[in-house]
Amino acid sequence: MKYCSNLILATALMLSACGGATKSLVVDNTQPVSDANRVIYQMNVGAFTAEGTFQAAAQQLGRLDTLGIDIIWLMPIYPRGATVNSPYAAMDYKAVNPKYGTVDDVKAFVARAHQLGMKVWLDWVPNHVAQENPWVQSHPDYFTRDDKGQMIHPHGWGDVLELNYQNPALVNEVNSALKFWINECDVDGYRCDYVSSPTIPVSYWQDIIAQLKTLKPGKKIEMMSETDITDRHNQRIDSCGFDYDYAWSFQGAMARLCRRGFNTDTLKQICQRFLDKSAKVKNRRMVYLTNHDQNYNDGGNTLRKFYGEHRYGLSVLEFTLQGMPLIYNGQEIGDPDTLNYFTDAKVKWQRVDHKMLNTIRTLIALHHQQPSLAETAPVEFLDTNDSNVLAWKRNNVVVMVNFGGYDVEVVIPALAAGNYQQWLNSRTILNGPSISDCTLSGSSPLKLEANGYAVYVKQ
Repeated sequence: MKYCSNLILATALMLSACGGATKSLVVDNTQPVSDANRVIYQMNVGAFTAEGTFQAAAQQLGRLDTLGIDIIWLMPIYPRGATVNSPYAAMDYKAVNPKYGTVDDVKAFVARAHQLGMKVWLDWVPNHVAQENPWVQSHPDYFTRDDKGQMIHPHGWGDVLELNYQNPALVNEVNSALKFWINECDVDGYRCDYVSSPTIPVSYWQDIIAQLKTLKPGKKIEMMSETDITDRHNQRIDSCGFDYDYAWSFQGAMARLCRRGFNTDTLKQICQRFLDKSAKVKNRRMVYLTNHDQNYNDGGNTLRKFYGEHRYGLSVLEFTLQGMPLIYNGQEIGDPDTLNYFTDAKVKWQRVDHKMLNTIRTLIALHHQQPSLAETAPVEFLDTNDSNVLAWKRNNVVVMVNFGGYDVEVVIPALAAGNYQQWLNSRTILNGPSISDCTLSGSSPLKLEANGYAVYVKQ
């Protein structure tokens, strides 16, 4: 499972798009210049290694550190209800799925991540528990009821039952579990599932988030909501105090665009709408192309199935437009297969798309090291001479992606003249990360291959 990280190109005389000789580019083991330049990684412990355990996953943390991961979001680690074996149907909020290991194994995993400079967030499922959960018998008052007095299966999910946040005893139990993982295992935050549930009051989130953030003096706790707060139905969540939300509608719009017929002008409109809406919310945003829902649900959708040949260019967009980029386990090698997270289907690490891997490695280093790519830095779209090319800049970083099926020579009249370094070149990235010096201007013709992409940094 070790990645090949040879940063020396096979030939030192390979020419770049700028016409100069390329040099090796160190992209591994980079550190973010600020919290606003971080990258998050979603890990399903059961899928991440052949063993499917915390002990095995801990041995691979060095690889994620080398890749440049800053935050590991662990999918639910709790014992599961037996109905469909969903990780989102918890049997005990203070225990670990025995297939994964023990609480001590979690503690050791977090300690190793911290040693490497990475944070660990747990997936938290507040709205419901498994229908086999012992609370059903011991504390039936912990559950909501319909008008016939029956416990409720939210959204028709037959394997779970909805919790009653009007019951102070239930609230105390849930809060105790949230504090348990911080106190016992030193976790750094939570990704909170189904925050938009209408049965969990805003006041609950306001109270518990404030409690968690002050639980351990000197320790920073971060909270992410599985909610698109820019959706008008979810605007109440904006007052809860979450640090991040999902750019859910942004991902959905890009997927629909690829499915229904791609148009670059429409993509630009989607991006602008995302930027405009994001400017109106209090929290930062997590951007993504895939996660466990996109990859497996609705029949399964790998990056190739979702986005086709645009998956590379849209990966460039994910890391350079705005927000904190997410990598789902296996995405860095090209998302080779759908992963049934009910059965913990294993990532096929041997099926590496080296073009995608080298692109992601370079994008992480770029996102880490360029202050202009901080989450709230301004985005300016640049007009080009080709309708299939989308170009934008963020201060000194200039990005261009050809979403057309043919090679082009693109001219960007507003491109500031000066010396640049080309950090990413789709024509050469298969051979490894490289960098080349360029002198560019608004009249410079730049070559982009079909579905090609390039990133330049003005010096």
